[in-house]
Amino acid sequence: MTIAIVGGTGPEGSGLALRWAQAGETVVIGSRDPQRASAIASEIQKQAGRKISGAENNAACQSAEIVVLTIPFEVHSTMLKQLKPALRSGQIVVDTTVPLAASVGGRPTRTLGVWQGSAAQEAAELVPEGVAVVAAFHNVSAELVKQDGPVDCDVIVCSDDKRAARTVRELARKIPGVRALDGGKLENARIVEQLTALLIGFNIRHKGHSGLRITGLPPEAYDI
Repeated sequence: MTIAIVGGTGPEGSGLALRWAQAGETVVIGSRDPQRASAIASEIQKQAGRKISGAENNAACQSAEIVVLTIPFEVHSTMLKQLKPALRSGQIVVDTTVPLAASVGGRPTRTLGVWQGSAAQEAAELVPEGVAVVAAFHNVSAELVKQDGPVDCDVIVCSDDKRAARTVRELARKIPGVRALDGGKLENARIVEQLTALLIGFNIRHKGHSGLRITGLPPEAYDI
């Protein structure tokens, strides 16, 4: 499958692109500026040793089976409305967005209230019918993803579409060190999004790159 990363020129998007390219996936970097997308794709290609392309956001989405949103909350609804003509039934949209108060000049350690309940639920209202929305990758440090070596973090995946959720959990496990867990329905995304603000607070106070590990579950919980 082809993975389009909207906002792929930023730290999180480019880090995920690198990891998935290293795992052998076909990746397209999306950006409002196609030239910038191509330039970042070339940089990642040198690191990954595998071809990566760059394109304008809508063109990137049209070419992909999985679309990953790595965008700030302040452009979330606007971007989804712009992307809607490029999305089609059967695609999976993976939303990593966290509604941090920093998007409106507040503290990054606090989340904003979202009318729908979470950024991912907002996305579900805005995508075309037949597009599955999955919430994931909120709690993975962009800095660690961009570096070499395993990433010491669990990815919690929430969706109302079980097939799409399983696909995204498999994708998460392609990043060395990452375990993926079924977080239940999409409405649980609001809990996972809020945890990000907590982790950011840890990082600010302790100058680290914190992540989550869920303990006490049987091994098969991380494999299905």
